[in-house]
Amino acid sequence: MELVAPDGVSLHVEVDGTGAPVTVLAHGLTNSCMELAAFTPFVTGTKVRFCFRGHGHAGRAAPGRYGFADYAADLRTVADATGATAAVGTSLGAGALTRVITDTPDRFDRLVFLLPASFDRPVVGRPLSLRVAELLETFPKGEAIERILRESGRDRSYAENPGLREFDLLLWQDLDPLGVAEAIRGIIGEVAATDPAALAAVTAPALVIAREGDGLHPMAAARDLAAALPDAELIELASEEDLFASIPVLLERVATFLAPAD
Repeated sequence: MELVAPDGVSLHVEVDGTGAPVTVLAHGLTNSCMELAAFTPFVTGTKVRFCFRGHGHAGRAAPGRYGFADYAADLRTVADATGATAAVGTSLGAGALTRVITDTPDRFDRLVFLLPASFDRPVVGRPLSLRVAELLETFPKGEAIERILRESGRDRSYAENPGLREFDLLLWQDLDPLGVAEAIRGIIGEVAATDPAALAAVTAPALVIAREGDGLHPMAAARDLAAALPDAELIELASEEDLFASIPVLLERVATFLAPAD
């Protein structure tokens, strides 16, 4: 399914399941609607995955239209069109979700934030992120991806988690190199919550999940977000290894949290 954002950008949408609740899932920077596809079978009801502008199968936006306000408009477009009552956002998607509820505190009944990259402080990681954009603009897609994975030090993680490389490549298979490069340059320095005090009006229960030692997703952002929300639980993980080891438990925890009350 295709939907059109307010500024005319075409958004790719995929829907799994039926019935209530309707949960919209917003992916992270550089990824696509495939990022959370493996998660949706664990969630009851209707699951709505989509590609943000410049990502996956979505269209590209005009230069300068890749900020959190624009991503929030993408998320809102999909949520409103599908009647979503719950939302899950990871990294970039968490920031877009934060902007939506900053502007409209009562928009969702349930909220999940995975690895938020920003709250009221700008997105960090400028040198590495801009290097990724440069590689995507310079080399053919396959070569650019291999260079990015190698230069980011992921090879060390692959040695400890053999399935991680296949997962990374799955996330990048629908990559639009030039669109993602624009998206990276557009989000650096952006702030998710322009008015953190507005989140005091959010009544929806929330889960915020983060890990220590993640330079692109600082634990401080997750703690500040959880503190700003009136009804939030913060799950802190000690490392990337702890995050991967905790995936089965986290899947069950999030699925239970999103399930409708009896």
